[in-house]
Amino acid sequence: MKIDNDVSTQALLQIDKSIDSLVKQIELLSFVNPINIEEEKTRFFSSKYLTDPVFKYPNINFDKFKLHRELFTQSLELIEDSEIKNLYEDIIYEYSGLIQCIETIGSGKKFYYNSLRCFGTPTERDVENAKFILHFDDEDKNVSDFIPKYNASEAEPFFKAFSKKYDFSYTIKQSDKISAIAMVLNNNRTLVLNTNHTYSDNEIAVLTNHEIGVHMVTTMNGLSHPLKIFSHGFPNNEETQEGLAVFSEYMSDNLTITRLKELAYRVIAVDSLAKGYSFSKTFRLLHNQYDLDREVAFYITVRVHRGGGFTKDYLYLTGLKKIYNYYQEGKNLSLLLTGKVTLEYANEIEVLIKKGLAVPAKHITDSYAVNNNTNKKVDFILRSLK
Repeated sequence: MKIDNDVSTQALLQIDKSIDSLVKQIELLSFVNPINIEEEKTRFFSSKYLTDPVFKYPNINFDKFKLHRELFTQSLELIEDSEIKNLYEDIIYEYSGLIQCIETIGSGKKFYYNSLRCFGTPTERDVENAKFILHFDDEDKNVSDFIPKYNASEAEPFFKAFSKKYDFSYTIKQSDKISAIAMVLNNNRTLVLNTNHTYSDNEIAVLTNHEIGVHMVTTMNGLSHPLKIFSHGFPNNEETQEGLAVFSEYMSDNLTITRLKELAYRVIAVDSLAKGYSFSKTFRLLHNQYDLDREVAFYITVRVHRGGGFTKDYLYLTGLKKIYNYYQEGKNLSLLLTGKVTLEYANEIEVLIKKGLAVPAKHITDSYAVNNNTNKKVDFILRSLK
């Protein structure tokens, strides 16, 4: 479809390009992951869970104030379409918030309040949903699929083999400086595997569908549009993106009760953060009160307390419920795979496609073709969430 050549459209393309060049410099996950997790874990465990870890973070390599200033000097009044203009206003506020997050990493409450502004915090209903999930029993950890078997180098070929389903290429790296067991870095199209983790068959099945089947798919689709916003991200896209990714686990029959409980524990941990709990108190809540394995409890606590209080992790469960409902209503999931987009902006995405400023998704999540879920308990839980 041909793009209009009017003044408003040209202004939009210029603004979009300008914002893209600015936000390429910021990927929150590149800065918020502590670089000394393993050393602090040893120290924390030897303190009998009493001395809070002291995390160190990567250096920030951009001029924060200049970035704020350049974001807010965009001439949005030149965009005639009010829906699209409002979207770009939201985008600028969103990215200004993320810059504030990055510039306050490691400064306690300052970072926490910026994180709260960007990602919110669980409602009472979210916490009730999490506690409901925790009533269910885990799968038998002694079943072969759940036994840790592969280090990061041994796991890598599984990701490469899975990726043959898709017509794109990306880089795989290994790191001991991430709090997740695997993650996609959007800006440089890289999958990072955690060298401190030993992967089970189930985890590889989960991660291939989650990281490659959704996060890498939306990264690659995001690059195919005239507008760069699809690549650098719509406002509040994390909830939709993580919801889509966990939903891919569900559709491929890899979403387990254990995994749902992990997402529920993240909600509980973020809620404890909101109640003012310290790192050690959140850890003891998970490990002592909920009887969670201490390694698992530690890494969930790191994810939530890194930076000074990172509230994003409760969104996996809320996002999953929203995407599950969206799918049950028979709506088009491929619209949400067009890039780093947000469910709440579905109408705007359709408008942009009609105007030739966006294109339908080229790569479609493989697991979305057929619902292969056979786990009745998982279905019951997802239907029952409020």
